[in-house]
Formats: sequence, C-alpha cells, structure tokens
Amino acid sequence: MSTKKYIIMGIDPGIAVTGYGVIEINGGTARMLDFGAVRTTPEEKKEERLCRIHDGLTNVIKKFKPDAVAIELLFFNRNTKTALSVGEARGVALLAAGRCGCNVFEYTPLQVKECLTGYGRTVKNSLREVVQMELEMEKPPSPIDASDALALAITHHYFSGINEV
Repeated sequence: MSTKKYIIMGIDPGIAVTGYGVIEINGGTARMLDFGAVRTTPEEKKEERLCRIHDGLTNVIKKFKPDAVAIELLFFNRNTKTALSVGEARGVALLAAGRCGCNVFEYTPLQVKECLTGYGRTVKNSLREVVQMELEMEKPPSPIDASDALALAITHHYFSGINEV
C-alpha cells in the first residue's frame, strides 16, 4: 500500500524579499523539496514588484502543487509604511495561492517560534538552526526569509497533525 505524500508550501512575505519553502510529509517525516526567494528592487515600480512576487510564487505553486500553503500573519506596531508594503506583498501571495486553488493557513511569528523552539521570543538564527535540524539539511537555509518560510511549512505540519498520510 502506498503512502500519499502531503506537500506544504510556506511563504514569508516581503516587498523586497519574499521567502518560500516547500516540504513533503511522507509517513510523518518532513523533507525539504525546495526553498528560495523572490527578490525585487526599490528601482522597480511597486506594481512591477508585486507582479514579480505573484508570478514567482505562482510558478512555485504550479511546480509543486502544494496541498496547503502556510503564510505569515503580520502584526506591526511601529513603521506603518513598511507594514503597508509587506501587507501588499502578503495580499499578492494570498492571491497567488487562491488563484491556484490552494488551502491557505496563517500563523503568527510567535506561533512559529513557540511551535519549533518552545519560546516565542527566539532569535531568527536559532529558528534557522531548528529548521536545518528538522529537515536534516547540511547547512542552514538562506536567505533568512526562505528559512522563515520553511519554518512556517513545518509549523503547519505540526499544527495540522499530518503524520501518517
């Protein structure tokens, strides 16, 4: 009897760098399939940047056909301009997932850190080390945005209870 593989894509939205990570759950074990980032530059018009993010994420979604997409739920209380730009990138990521028919799940940074390290104020490098260990990677995933995206995917694996698929 064959085991169905369950694919989860994590997305860490940002206007300059949107990280993504794709993992596969097979028999309760998580394995990294791909990770990376969609990058834009301040020289580009905002609408061009958002199109690049949408197109880049859509290509990854179409390639891996994830069963679930885990995206960061944002909380900002300082820089309103940054919050708006990141929110726009997040909206484009949600659009890409929605257009491709993906089930979307949202997690706060606190939920991700608590899930993977047991401590909600963990620094990013510690979280990156946990991701590396969880996925048995030779070196820590880079850029940090891709590591955060993989952390989101792993978090969804644990929150969803997907073990034996």
